[in-house]
Amino acid sequence: MGIYDVPATEVIDAVAEDFKSQVKQPEWADFVKTGRHRERAPHRRDWFHVRMASILYRIYREGNLGTNRLRTYYGGRKNRGVKPHHFYKASGKLIRVCFQELEKLGYVKKEKIGRSVTGKGESYLISKANVIQKKLAEEEAKKPVQQPKLLRKVVEKPKPITEEPKTEKAEEKTAKPVAEKVGETAKPVAEKKDVGKKPVTVEKVEDKPQEKPVDKK
Repeated sequence: MGIYDVPATEVIDAVAEDFKSQVKQPEWADFVKTGRHRERAPHRRDWFHVRMASILYRIYREGNLGTNRLRTYYGGRKNRGVKPHHFYKASGKLIRVCFQELEKLGYVKKEKIGRSVTGKGESYLISKANVIQKKLAEEEAKKPVQQPKLLRKVVEKPKPITEEPKTEKAEEKTAKPVAEKVGETAKPVAEKKDVGKKPVTVEKVEDKPQEKPVDKK
């Protein structure tokens, strides 16, 4: 079982718990910032031991590391208000103190370039990873087994629509209101009289006898 088979956060938290009983936290750890990019001190009380465990894990994973590379790794962007954000490195003093404490425990040693993990530190991390792996396996075994969900949904076929046979009574009920409606609308329409128009009278011309023309001499 390797250290990479376990989440990094689980390993770092387990190692930090051991460091609490092995290393005394400095007095300035309660109010100091971890870098120029930070606005306040860390909220966690055990942040110093967590940083030590994180540095040990990084050295084991990436090989020889110095103060400058770790300052870049733990750095961040600073919010400068209306100005653009700017990247600042983390505190070098804090990283050097962590190196010194890890060297006292025998987990880290100096090299020509940076520090490297000793055999003691490597075996310590692997043993921690094995313990965490067993814990995670036990917790996984206690969880109830969930049945796999069906990928396909059963679609019910629509039932055929069957028309109910009409009985005589049903026909009478439906016919009555229709007949009543037809009877209401079938009323005789009164003839429209022309309103405002005078009647036109035609006079008969009687045939009058024609008078003879008179010769005037």
